[in-house]
Amino acid sequence: MTESRPYLSNFKDRHGTVRWRFRRGGKTVSLLGQPGEPDFEQAYDNALNGRVQTKRKVIQHPNAALPRTLGAAWNRVQDTADWKSYDPSTKAKNVSLATMFLESRVIDDNPYLWKNVPVKDLKRRHLKDIISKYSDTPHKAKHLLTTIRKMIYVALDEEWIEVDPSYKLNWRPEYTGWKAWSAEAMQKFEARWEVGTTPRLVYAIALWLGNRREDVATLRWDQRTSKTVHMDGQARTVDGFRITQGKGGKELFLPITPMMADILDAAPRTGETVLVTAYGKPFSPKSLTGRMGDWTRAAGIEPGFTLHGLRKTLGKMLAEGGASTRQIMDTLGHDDIEHAELYSREAEQARLATDGMDKVIRLVRRNTG
Repeated sequence: MTESRPYLSNFKDRHGTVRWRFRRGGKTVSLLGQPGEPDFEQAYDNALNGRVQTKRKVIQHPNAALPRTLGAAWNRVQDTADWKSYDPSTKAKNVSLATMFLESRVIDDNPYLWKNVPVKDLKRRHLKDIISKYSDTPHKAKHLLTTIRKMIYVALDEEWIEVDPSYKLNWRPEYTGWKAWSAEAMQKFEARWEVGTTPRLVYAIALWLGNRREDVATLRWDQRTSKTVHMDGQARTVDGFRITQGKGGKELFLPITPMMADILDAAPRTGETVLVTAYGKPFSPKSLTGRMGDWTRAAGIEPGFTLHGLRKTLGKMLAEGGASTRQIMDTLGHDDIEHAELYSREAEQARLATDGMDKVIRLVRRNTG
């Protein structure tokens, strides 16, 4: 006991550090810190006056992560220039996938989470196991691998690791994508929804401009303009829309086809956007998807023919009409040539197969004639 502080004594622990304790009535209370420090003085006063000493509650920041872990790598990803250039929908998708992965358990019956795993401990076998859990949703598995790779690449840049565990690890499910509309489905829709109706206007914009639902929903009348285009040595004035794509921010000029012009001429102008609801308000991108489902059902069209499928329909028409891969890219706004070539390869395969079989038919006829 010290002279000025009753019931207080000290001792040295095995590391030589002076520790303090309060002893009274057979009870001992350990006091953190040293005399004169605020926490120590508060603890001593609590013990002296019989108040219960409570530990301060530690609140963890939601983005807190241990050094060099996958969680720390994800935080770094969101500070990169590449991340800042992504559009909001791409960021949201990556955040959702990253959160799903990082907050999942390494082992089902153990609370240890992937966000706390050092990047250097992430092995190739782990990635294969993680991706295999989503074998029933292969495109989700592919996108998840892409998101995890962002963490790996940051770790490589920061020199936390020297080897990429995902190197040449491919997860490329067979691409089917959104189904292009059949001629029968298009005929049914056009028969059910006449020119002048909102469903027909939505259908025409999605089909003949070939853009994503966000760009369809936000298309404005003041984006309609004309442009002088030089083709085959001649100048030609073309009516069209100037569009800045919501995904990627690519700027496009898309000509208005005669098929679309007839639909636009019959559309009332009751707002800034070309498409408006019954209440005169713009459609949200998400609501357009649901409404198209309602309109196709009303037209007696089987499930599977979607708003985004009209974009693929235009790509298919372009390829079958002989458009080059570059023409398809510049019409649909693709940056990835491989994606655009899907349309060209499909159309070319059909043409080559038909031409090849025609040769076989002619050969058979010659031999049997």
